[in-house]
Amino acid sequence: MTSIYNKLLMEFKKRQLGYSSIAIIGQSCLGSAAAMVLLMGEMAMSLRMTLLFFVTIFCMAFNGAVLAQLKSTTTFNLLILSLAFSVLVIMVHIF
Repeated sequence: MTSIYNKLLMEFKKRQLGYSSIAIIGQSCLGSAAAMVLLMGEMAMSLRMTLLFFVTIFCMAFNGAVLAQLKSTTTFNLLILSLAFSVLVIMVHIF
């Protein structure tokens, strides 16, 4: 698992500008889908709003890291965190 992570991180570092631009679009769309699924869900309002808060914060953290031109490792880790959390929220609501 760490081998895959290291390979992806090295590739991201080499072409950070291009990958960051593409990743902003992709993770923002995925975050929007997660927000939509959450708002359409049947769980308690407080839990929905808490999860929506975290989806929004993680997406904004990655976007902010790209705009602030943080180190590529930090940016890449925030991308993974944002994508993983959005996918997890969507999968929990689908099943």
